Amino acid sequence: MTSMFDQDLPPTAANYAAMSPLTFLERTAQVYPNRLAVVHGLGAQTVRHTWSQTYDRCRQLASALTLAGVGKNDTVAVMLPNTPPMVEAHFGVPMAGAVLNALNTRLDPETVAFMLDHGEAKVVIVDPEFSATLKKALALRQSTQPLLVIDVQDALYTGPSERLGATDYEAFLAQGDPHFAWQLPDNEWDAIALNYTSGTTGNPKGVVYHHRGATTNAISNILEWDMPKFAAYLWTLPMFHCNGWCFPWTLAARAGVNVCLRKVDAQSIFDMMREHQVTHYCGAPIVHGLLVNAPADMKVGLPSGVKAMVAGAAPPASMIEGMEQMGFDLTHVYGLTEVYGPATVCAKHDDWQQLPIGERARLNARQGVRYHLEREVCVLDPETMLPVPHDGETMGEIMFKGNITMKGYLKNPKATEEAFAGGWFHSGDLAVQYPDGYIKIKDRSKDIIISGGENISSIEVEDVLYRHPDVLAAAVVAKPDARWGETPCAFVELKAGATTTAQAMVDHCKQHLAGFKVPRAIVFGELPKTSTGKIQKFELRKQAGSAIAIDV
Repeated sequence: MTSMFDQDLPPTAANYAAMSPLTFLERTAQVYPNRLAVVHGLGAQTVRHTWSQTYDRCRQLASALTLAGVGKNDTVAVMLPNTPPMVEAHFGVPMAGAVLNALNTRLDPETVAFMLDHGEAKVVIVDPEFSATLKKALALRQSTQPLLVIDVQDALYTGPSERLGATDYEAFLAQGDPHFAWQLPDNEWDAIALNYTSGTTGNPKGVVYHHRGATTNAISNILEWDMPKFAAYLWTLPMFHCNGWCFPWTLAARAGVNVCLRKVDAQSIFDMMREHQVTHYCGAPIVHGLLVNAPADMKVGLPSGVKAMVAGAAPPASMIEGMEQMGFDLTHVYGLTEVYGPATVCAKHDDWQQLPIGERARLNARQGVRYHLEREVCVLDPETMLPVPHDGETMGEIMFKGNITMKGYLKNPKATEEAFAGGWFHSGDLAVQYPDGYIKIKDRSKDIIISGGENISSIEVEDVLYRHPDVLAAAVVAKPDARWGETPCAFVELKAGATTTAQAMVDHCKQHLAGFKVPRAIVFGELPKTSTGKIQKFELRKQAGSAIAIDV
């Protein structure tokens, strides 16, 4: 029987609209048209766009894509650094009804080619810095589907490049209408972005985001950080990482400033902070460590009270102390590609500030509690699917439930079903939960290595090692690293009579892998195995701490 609260009370255009972060841009352009939206560069070279100009450029991009035959659920790939076109792609592509695939610019051509084919990209927009990689990737594609290549010309880039397409970005935009009448998605469940993650197999998995999830995580970013209007956000975090943890959309909601950054180095970061009065930035531990360990004279004149967000490895006491000495406020978050980047935060309490630095570091090292708009995050026993005791000792698996969770894996129903078994998203991370509800990771059930914020599949690296003619068996595990958080450590068992050197093994890997995936340590010897011949990785993890690193 229909409830009286539902009788003759259907949703209509007057009282219901699909949630989408595109509305943030529309509102900000209307309310704050002359506020600064994007800055790119320093001094006289700086490019500046207001929110009104940015909105027009995004509509031009959407219009030009539509004229080029791009429509609903078509994939538009971009291979761009943190520059204005990357900001514009986060709005212009979905305004055309299409799905944005921001490619990891650090990947090898083989992997890029796989992503272009698997995601069925119809367009790819490329920065000149990555034209050589994309050229090789285009040659390696298996698909015969036509691919429109658009070259970006950036005056701030002075290195080698090659035009790959028939048009450049500004000329392409000029074809579009700055007043293009874009439409909200019919359904907020529609896809807005495609991001690839290493997963536990060699081929990456395509994680599909929806408009509702992008909206709710963008708002959660504001709530977790108490992010004010007109914040100046420095793009130290690559926008290809989970769509910059949804911060392109967050900044539009706050009428903030996208302070673009082509290259992450301490001098550039500090210069941008000073000139553009940066208030917020995010990054993996390596970025914060880079700033903490920079020379003192480089830090003179920094703006006070900068808010920093760190994800990945827990911030050690030395990092927290170093950030405090610079006057920066550090927040620790945790998440995965499948949950739009960070979805938990180690929410700090005022009384923590009175504690010794070691105790504060212990508390801040926890992955914390759920984001405001994530329904639930819990540590469950994966066998019973019941919560583990909140005793800080009993291990279970971190699981998520709610809007800030992916639609699923593209063209991979089996993996999607496994990921959502029991009505929860299974992170694969093993953790404990404390009496105050805060979560702390203890181990990873997936053999993923997180190096400088990048996910590395151990299986992918092992596959390359097995291609070497002298290798009998190989296993790759994470080795703790002060700079990168973790790096790949390879344990190799050679065939009888083989005399391959560690450097030769590294050189072999460099031919087939992106640089950050190449093992930094090689250990030769017989691998520990079970009675059935399965390699015992838990034993190798114990040994990895004493492995001799090889600089590459």
